[in-house]
Amino acid sequence: MAEKKRALGKGLSALLKNPDTDITSAESIENSTKIVGSISELPLDKIEVNPFQPRTDFDEDALQELAISIKELGVIQPITVRKLGYDMFQLISGERRFRATQIAGLNSIPVYIRIANDQEMLEMALVENIQREQLNPVEVALSYQRLIDECKLTQEKMSERVGKKRSTITNYLRLLKLPAEILSALKKEDISMGHARALINVNNTETQMNIFRDAVSNKFTVREIEQIVKDFGNTNYTKTSRNRTKSIPTFEHQKISNDLSHCLGKEVKLKVLKSGKGKVEIKFNSDEELDEIIKKIN
Repeated sequence: MAEKKRALGKGLSALLKNPDTDITSAESIENSTKIVGSISELPLDKIEVNPFQPRTDFDEDALQELAISIKELGVIQPITVRKLGYDMFQLISGERRFRATQIAGLNSIPVYIRIANDQEMLEMALVENIQREQLNPVEVALSYQRLIDECKLTQEKMSERVGKKRSTITNYLRLLKLPAEILSALKKEDISMGHARALINVNNTETQMNIFRDAVSNKFTVREIEQIVKDFGNTNYTKTSRNRTKSIPTFEHQKISNDLSHCLGKEVKLKVLKSGKGKVEIKFNSDEELDEIIKKIN
């Protein structure tokens, strides 16, 4: 019986010391060419995709362009993987390069091998993607939320890890309070983060959606949305109120107003509607001032 135990112990020891099967081994793999903590070349079929990947959308045109570049120049920056054991690896970061290499028809890719548990891997993947600023605002917001929920990071810790101000992180997290339709538009870049941040300040969901839909159909600027929210954010924003929405003066219109004011020596206001119609207002305090204005115009 004792001999069997010794044999079993020896077999288990051999298994754990075998770099092909030991997931924590820093020893070499395949003739000392693939070492944890080093850059190596791995076959693509030995790499599993990252189940914690925060990016959900990949631009196919951009992938094709990257594939062409990789075919010509190779992969300049290695991807990062973790060792799973049994000569298999899992992607931590660099899925765009991994996918583009597959498209390019190559069989292997340079990798940086490291050891990581699931939580460490999730944190590394999320932080790496946020730092590279390749995610849309919704994906960034979801990444921050996952760091809070799954990695138990506080906003202070996240600020240190990703090199962002805490206020920036808070602004992203607030986006997740918006309705799904607005988040979808933000993800598709139908609206910007500036538009979304302005819409967050509307408490009434119906009003919020009405302003959002008008913003998309009329291509309102962020400043216009901010003004509409200021004027109607606490009321029921209906068709009637929409028709009363004032147009925010453009930089060109503001310059014309300033030039006229300087020329006439009086305050001049230029109001232009979205239809192109408008009016010019010149303030005066007496008949004498009006005469002076008329003389200058003539």
